[in-house]
Amino acid sequence: MNGKVSLQCLGAAKTVTGSKHLLRTPELNILIDCGLFQGIKSLRLKNREPLPVDVSDIRILLLTHAHLDHTGYIPLLVKNGFKGKILMTPPTRDLTELILRDSAKIQEEDAERANRNGYSKHKPAMPLYTEQDVEEALNYFETHNDEEWLTLSKNIKFRYRKNGHILGSAFIEIECYGKKILFSGDFGRRISEILDPPSVIREADYLIMESTYGNRLHDPAPPEEHLARVINNTIHKQGNLLIPSFAVGRAQEVMLMINKLKEERKIPDIPVYLDTPMGADATDILCRYTEWHKLSDHQCMDIWNNITINRESKRTIAIINQRGSKIIIAASGMLTGGRVLEYLEHYVGDKRNTILLAGYQAEGTRGRALEEGAHEIKMHGRYYPIKAEVEEITSLSAHGDQKEMLDWMKNIETKPKGIFLIHGESNALEAFRVKIKDEIQVEAVIPNQYEEIELFKL
Repeated sequence: MNGKVSLQCLGAAKTVTGSKHLLRTPELNILIDCGLFQGIKSLRLKNREPLPVDVSDIRILLLTHAHLDHTGYIPLLVKNGFKGKILMTPPTRDLTELILRDSAKIQEEDAERANRNGYSKHKPAMPLYTEQDVEEALNYFETHNDEEWLTLSKNIKFRYRKNGHILGSAFIEIECYGKKILFSGDFGRRISEILDPPSVIREADYLIMESTYGNRLHDPAPPEEHLARVINNTIHKQGNLLIPSFAVGRAQEVMLMINKLKEERKIPDIPVYLDTPMGADATDILCRYTEWHKLSDHQCMDIWNNITINRESKRTIAIINQRGSKIIIAASGMLTGGRVLEYLEHYVGDKRNTILLAGYQAEGTRGRALEEGAHEIKMHGRYYPIKAEVEEITSLSAHGDQKEMLDWMKNIETKPKGIFLIHGESNALEAFRVKIKDEIQVEAVIPNQYEEIELFKL
């Protein structure tokens, strides 16, 4: 048979967000993930640019997991002509619907606010997509369990293998013309309170590997210790603790830790609020899919212990104005939008308060600005001086660090013919490339945006 199999990165090439990876084959074109770019404006503007491919030529979309930077472009893909199947695991299906509905709602609200207050350069400001666009995209969703081989065409089949990042997340293992092509998605942690470690993979001819923490090692100290210290220091200052959190994955882990610290009397029994309806719904989904995590039914229900859920945006101000120290967990995790900004506006200017960053902060986000020690932050057209204390717990990340990823890669029994590094900033990609060369003895490739790379000829 004449032809070739190639890889083209339509996103997450030399950057962390916007994951979209097109596997071109003579039988069909497969898109792996379909996420939004986040962070600096030049990246966000790419969300409004047409893809450099005919989306109607893409037959299948496979999702590794539900996070917005892997799923948030789906409504636009469908709007622009995609008519194929969108395949995912059952938990990913429920979480993706939740995330896309929330994304559309926030975009519509942000556009309305910008038009009302006149701070957008666009006249009028328009959302990327609407809740109706999400509704249309859901018609193409189809679920498949992990370890279940599914034939896509005569010479191509695939299966999901759990990868420990968030509920429902998975590696995508594709058998293509006799070759094994593995997409890591976002690579999870070896040790997690909620999820099993990433599945061991023994065979991979070609590995498309994420690199978010390719140049970093997580703090080996238990994150509970750091969290307890931050909480107690904030209470001592009579301040409030704001934890910007991803509503899916991180929020549930943080709630478990806080309850554990209270039970062990390592922190006082102060009020804790989860002010993200999506986080509450994601916790419900977690408890429904018991086969996808290691918590017992009792432990799952314990996540809610001593936590006050706020689903109504009008109650947010009442929580802000409530006297006494409290802990607020609110989305989004990188402070790009959502209710967390309401808290930030009120809390960031008071030195008694603490902002605790509990995950990766992409370049150009407010979270990265705080992480790098900015003296002010811009929200809704205004600048706010930063006087609150800013803390960070990197060990709460749902991404494996450099050592965890390398140790996992060493389980592949035959050296891959090609390793392609994606989903990382330049310094992380380069550091990881060097370590892979030294420890795996494979020369990894860092693809450019839109570059088409031949994997093999037929």
